[in-house]
Amino acid sequence: MMKSKPDEEDYWNSSKFKAFTFDDEDDEFSRLKESKQAVNSIRGLVEEDDDEDDVEKVSWSGEPVGSISWSVRETAASNHRTDREPAFPKINTETPPLSRSHSGYSLSSLFKGKTKGGNFQSITDTLSDSSVRLYAPELRKPKSEYKDYVSDWSPEETVHRMKQGKSVSLEKFRSLQDKLLLLDFSVAAHDGNVITAVLIYLKRTLSKEVLFRELESRQTALRHFIHYLTETRDQKLLLELLRALGRTEDMVLLQYKEHLSIADENKRRDFLKSCLSLPFPADDSAHVQDHYTLLERQIIIEATDGQAERGGKVEMFHKFPRRASIVNMPLITTLYYCCFYHYEEPEGSFSSPLNIRHTFRISEKQFFVTALAARAKLKAWSDVDALFTCRNWLGFTRKRSPVTFSRVVDILQKNSAPTQVLQDYVALVDDVTLRISLAQKLKCHDIIINTYRDLKDRQLLLGYRGKVEIGSAEERKIIELLDNQVRSSSSSSSSSSCDFLFLLQQIRWKN
Repeated sequence: MMKSKPDEEDYWNSSKFKAFTFDDEDDEFSRLKESKQAVNSIRGLVEEDDDEDDVEKVSWSGEPVGSISWSVRETAASNHRTDREPAFPKINTETPPLSRSHSGYSLSSLFKGKTKGGNFQSITDTLSDSSVRLYAPELRKPKSEYKDYVSDWSPEETVHRMKQGKSVSLEKFRSLQDKLLLLDFSVAAHDGNVITAVLIYLKRTLSKEVLFRELESRQTALRHFIHYLTETRDQKLLLELLRALGRTEDMVLLQYKEHLSIADENKRRDFLKSCLSLPFPADDSAHVQDHYTLLERQIIIEATDGQAERGGKVEMFHKFPRRASIVNMPLITTLYYCCFYHYEEPEGSFSSPLNIRHTFRISEKQFFVTALAARAKLKAWSDVDALFTCRNWLGFTRKRSPVTFSRVVDILQKNSAPTQVLQDYVALVDDVTLRISLAQKLKCHDIIINTYRDLKDRQLLLGYRGKVEIGSAEERKIIELLDNQVRSSSSSSSSSSCDFLFLLQQIRWKN
């Protein structure tokens, strides 16, 4: 804030610097008057606010700022500097020189950011002044920061900084030797991110032939590069790499996997047909052949069944509508579908379950389980029973299963088979403990009673009598079995006593 005129006079008259008088009207008085005006202008420059009026300002020479001797010395120094280039601040010599008393700029004004009028002015505004332009020397960055900026590091140091997560530039490594050193140091660092970053740079700056040749002798880097190409789905370059390395099996398998990206079933079928000519191993070639055959058959079955379902003439599709397309489904799903909708078709039909079983070499156990689940879902218990019935060479029929009967009971239970059907197969379980456990779980009382009867365990029958309903058929059966056991035991004891008496009589006759 600017001081009023009386305040400035009070400061001047109260100052301890009273070396001059103002009585004469000569030239010396005029010069002193101009010096007073210069001092007053300097006071406006160095004062920041009204709160600092009590603080004495001191210049770099140790003299109070605003004294006459300070202003005279400053004026003389400014005249002396006009003959040489100023060090700091620098004044543009193209503009007319300004007198010290009229310019309002000084060394203190540069740091204080004030003008002669006392108003605050930023250094940016001062530097952009049209009449005076000030220049500040550019400070040099520390050597370490300058080294980071230009990336002046060796390959080993660069890898170390990359491992620490610092940003570096790999563009300075232009020779093949430096690039390979960079790759070797990154592998030695055991950091996958660093290895991948270096490989990306080499992929961009080296030819494919050179890169493939060098990676062949660096298996760790090669595995990282193959994984990178796989993740980025660069199939073309990956195929070229595997072909250059002579890895034929990996190459053809990778090419075969491209069918996953083909949505149209007809185009996928044609692509699989083209894969049949690839140099697969024997086992893989058979799988590719089955894949192509299965897809071709699925397309035929889907077209035929779709047309029949839309026509509405097949009761099976009306009663059990299809939930999804069969195309691109697994082999077992296709077999289940055919056992569900086309179980009775002749073997010559594409949709016949027996045809599918023979064409794709499905095992007996897998076919049996799939057919059992499909027919049990339809509640076709006669078909289920026919799956187990077989004849021996004497013409007798018996039930046989390629899987355990406990597994059969589990499948039937999941498809909500009635108790009468379940107990026929629970009775065929060989393990007695498991049979009783399944019978108790499924409430097959006859199975439990018959098992206890075969064990000839009277205590178990008596205990189980309390678990069935009073007056039920199961209770009557248990009572009958208990009575039979009593009668048989009494008859056996009487026969034993008769035998004893006959033996005793024979002994007496001999005597």
